[in-house]
Amino acid sequence: MIGTLRRGFNLLSGVTDPLHRAVALMLLVTECHPFDDGNGRMARIVANAALSKAGQVRIVVPTVYRNNYLAGLSGVSNGNGSGETLVAVLDFAQRWTAAIDWSDYSGADAILNSVHAYMDAGVADKNNIRLRLPA
Repeated sequence: MIGTLRRGFNLLSGVTDPLHRAVALMLLVTECHPFDDGNGRMARIVANAALSKAGQVRIVVPTVYRNNYLAGLSGVSNGNGSGETLVAVLDFAQRWTAAIDWSDYSGADAILNSVHAYMDAGVADKNNIRLRLPA
């Protein structure tokens, strides 16, 4: 497994677009599944580290958007496409994250409530409620 990760990191060294690099690194960690627990969290940390290194906004996946994120990941894992859906999901999540002023807890919390960020993904899906970009 260590050899697989090492080889994967070496292969991805040529991916220069920050979002594509973040997505590729995320997939490397989730597909290699190197830990007994926490692989998804670690994959998001690795992806956000790559974005931070490139001076890009990190990605937050709010609760209401969880099913979109998991569908993008499983699509790649199952061989349905070559990751276009996952890139689109994470691109939207990055734009959404960038649109929020995170400097004030009360203000950010109000925005998160107004765009349905805290809503359970299953409840949101049943009621056709989607994550919105802040106004």
